[in-house]
Amino acid sequence: MRRALQKGFTLIELMIVVAIVGILAAIAIPQYQDYTVRSQVTEGLSLASGLETAMLDYYNSNGSWPTAATGGGTNLNYAGAITGQYVSAITTTGGGITVTFSSTAPYKANTNLNTKTLGINAGTTAAGDVVWLCGTANTTTPPTGTTAVGAAVTNVATKYLPKNCQ
Repeated sequence: MRRALQKGFTLIELMIVVAIVGILAAIAIPQYQDYTVRSQVTEGLSLASGLETAMLDYYNSNGSWPTAATGGGTNLNYAGAITGQYVSAITTTGGGITVTFSSTAPYKANTNLNTKTLGINAGTTAAGDVVWLCGTANTTTPPTGTTAVGAAVTNVATKYLPKNCQ
């Protein structure tokens, strides 16, 4: 007697594969979306790092913090607004830097970041060194022996902040 050879997959095998792929997609898609939002927040930190350097130079030269990024006098004298692909504005007041995100054209931030802000504040240690405190971790309760100078506020969800800002 001749036995027929099975060619292909059975319906139950295909259903199992589809179920596994569905489960993996259900886990991976939200994680990827969080990753993309975190990368957009990182753009804001990168843009602010140049401002941190300029503010520190100003502080070391004048003994006080600049009042704004643009304009002359007690300002940093930047030529124009500091923006990026996801960042609609970066402003400074005293020792604080506020990064504002936007999903309104031409900016392309995730809707979870729309109108949210990331605060980066200068702080001084007991030895007189300047440190930068970002996000929610250090701005409300700075490390022991450090005094926060700025009052920039962060309202970006903690899960989107880099580890040093959480």
